[in-house]
Amino acid sequence: MQAMYKGAVAEVWQISETGPQPPWVQQAFAENYLVWLDHHVRILMSGLQPSLTKNLQTGAVGAIGGGFAGYAMYELGYPGDYLDVTNHRVVSAGKFAKQYQPLA
Repeated sequence: MQAMYKGAVAEVWQISETGPQPPWVQQAFAENYLVWLDHHVRILMSGLQPSLTKNLQTGAVGAIGGGFAGYAMYELGYPGDYLDVTNHRVVSAGKFAKQYQPLA
């Protein structure tokens, strides 16, 4: 699904174990960037962002020598939350309703 966020189009997925999954979500599950754990999904944000330069700016990739440049590599999403892959954030349904405008 697409939605407007801060004047720009964002690609979002409402997290659901049984609902429809767009192709990018299916691919992320196949590549283990998204993994169901009990009744929530673990999201490897660095895997959802193909730009290495952008990852280094946000500290989302491993550093030379085996350490990590940042600690916020994973986020958790729960059914009903929205994963905004464009802006790399998980938002609750309430925040989504206030901050986003779904596009038909």
